[in-house]
Amino acid sequence: MLGRQRQLRKQMYRLVDAGLFAIAFRLAHLLRSHWQLAILGGTPEIPSFEEFNWLFVVVLLLAPLWLELGGFYSRPLLPSRRSTAWRLFKGCTLAVISVISVMFLLRIQLARSVIILFGGISFALVLVKEELMRWWLQSELGKAQFKQRLILVGSPADNRRLERELKTARAEGIEIPAQMDLNTAPIETLVELLHEHSANGVVLNTQQAYFGQVERAIQICELEGVEVWLLADFFKTQISRTTVDELYGRPMLVFRSTPEASWQAVIKQVVDVMVGFVLLVAFGSLVMWWVALWIRLTSRGPILFRQQRSGLNGKPFVMLKFRSMASDAEQRKHELATLNEMKGPVFKMTNDPRVTAVGRFIRRWSIDELPQLFNVLRGEMSLVGPRPLPVDEVRRFEDLAHRRRLSVKPGLTCLWQVSGRNQVTNFGEWVRLDLEYIDNWSLWLDFKILLRTIPAVFSGAGAK
Repeated sequence: MLGRQRQLRKQMYRLVDAGLFAIAFRLAHLLRSHWQLAILGGTPEIPSFEEFNWLFVVVLLLAPLWLELGGFYSRPLLPSRRSTAWRLFKGCTLAVISVISVMFLLRIQLARSVIILFGGISFALVLVKEELMRWWLQSELGKAQFKQRLILVGSPADNRRLERELKTARAEGIEIPAQMDLNTAPIETLVELLHEHSANGVVLNTQQAYFGQVERAIQICELEGVEVWLLADFFKTQISRTTVDELYGRPMLVFRSTPEASWQAVIKQVVDVMVGFVLLVAFGSLVMWWVALWIRLTSRGPILFRQQRSGLNGKPFVMLKFRSMASDAEQRKHELATLNEMKGPVFKMTNDPRVTAVGRFIRRWSIDELPQLFNVLRGEMSLVGPRPLPVDEVRRFEDLAHRRRLSVKPGLTCLWQVSGRNQVTNFGEWVRLDLEYIDNWSLWLDFKILLRTIPAVFSGAGAK
């Protein structure tokens, strides 16, 4: 199934799921009102539903997002029941947590039993929908609706390889009734195959040397009104994902090895600004002023340490930290080069003599990183992303593949930091974790890293 067809199917599912979540919210309120349930305690009487109409709309709009974050829409057409139930459970849990958060922030008085019922009914309704869809897709009528008959056009070796890949990928709904060798068979043979098998589409799986025949095959399919899928793998890539886009009307093949522009990426930016601002206000009044005064009174030099770090795509920016070292730390760095504990271009040292007494404390609890919230608000950093390295260390990268960690915004915390950062002594392993984050990025992964960062900070496993 083509990507755009999968997207259309997902959009339809999102609409249905949003409606089911909204119905679940209404049913939860109705059950609680008529049966006087008191799950987890609560008042016996609750306000009328009209007072929560706006929350009903919020549920309707955010339900697809909750399921998306739970990975519900990244399943195959016929997933296992276990996978469906687990991802649906994660989405419903996020929904319950979100509603509770809204109630807490806005001080809304809604019976807790309504929220618990809402999560349970949502899970049940969507699960029933999934079972009905499974029954439909496995029925003869459903299979006929979704089945696509494709003719493979290319060299015998290319056709066999593509057919093998489709079988390995368990491509649902695809049938290959015929294949054609574009190098030996006359182009008119394609017309006969289209008529004989009533094909829905033609996959052109050939090399650039045969573009003349490809153009003629496309023209034939244009006249027949049959879709043509041109397999765009002329250039062999290792990790890039290939997509089709347009540049002012000109078709473009895009090779991308980083997360593409999406609503998840937009939400990530919004969350960075909102959460960054809240944290800055909270810690600014409770912690940062006291730390600044402590640094000023105990050692000479500026309160903040400013250093050129490599940001998105290597663009330099000034990163801020509370100064935790003596003011001449940069000048003394070359004296300690032989004591570097990190293999590679990065300098890390456990008992660095340049660190001040205050510096050891604020490093232990990661307090020295708090000024980077200003970098987050300025759009130079994100809450989650690979840690930014000094410009001079980036210039010493020996492996060009290491620069791919610069393809996303640097962050306050990352997968490396929550995976035992003081135990990682090889820069190659550090980069591997960063690239693992980039290749598997999602909002859900960011959320998990942020949750894992909290115990890492409170355990005192600070940076070196």
